[in-house]
Amino acid sequence: MSNKVIYAIYNDDDVLMDAVKKTRAAHHHIEEVFTPFPVHGLDKAMGLAPTRIAICSFIYGLVGLSFGTWMMNYIMIQDWPQDIGGKPSFSYIQNMPSFVPIMFEETVFFAAHLMVITFYMRSKLWPFKQAENPDVRTTDDHFLMEVAVNDNESELVSFFEGTGAVEVKVIVKN
Repeated sequence: MSNKVIYAIYNDDDVLMDAVKKTRAAHHHIEEVFTPFPVHGLDKAMGLAPTRIAICSFIYGLVGLSFGTWMMNYIMIQDWPQDIGGKPSFSYIQNMPSFVPIMFEETVFFAAHLMVITFYMRSKLWPFKQAENPDVRTTDDHFLMEVAVNDNESELVSFFEGTGAVEVKVIVKN
C-alpha cells in the first residue's frame, strides 16, 4: 500500500470549508486538516463523529461527588466525630447542608482533572512528544488538508488545484 499523501494548502477558511465539502462529495478520504485556529463546522464537514467528552465529564463528576460524600462521612462522622457548638456529628444526613460546598468542589475537581487527562490520552498528547505539524504556515495563516493517494495522484492534484488550493504537494509519509 502506498504511503503517499497530498497536502492541499489554502489561505482562507471559507475556501477550505468548500474544498472539504467537495472532497467528501468526490469520496476522497481526508486524513487530517491542520488549521491555525478552530474553524466552526469543520468537524461536521469532515464527517467526524461527535465527541463524548461531556458524557465522560458527567461520569467523572459523579465519581467526584461519590468520593467527596464517602470522604466526609468517613472523616467527619465515623473516624473523628466532633462536637462543634454543642451540635454533635452523629449523622451524615443531619450535617449534609454544611457539606454541600465540599461536595460541589469535589465534583468540579474530579470532572476537570479527569477530563484533561482523558483529552490528552485520546489525542495522544504526551509530554515531550514531537510535533506532527506538516507545514509551519498552518500555525500562522494557512490551512492544510491531508488526503490519502490511492494510485490517482494526477487526478487528485488537478482536483485540489480546482478547489482553490494555493499549493498542492505530494508527500511520501514515513
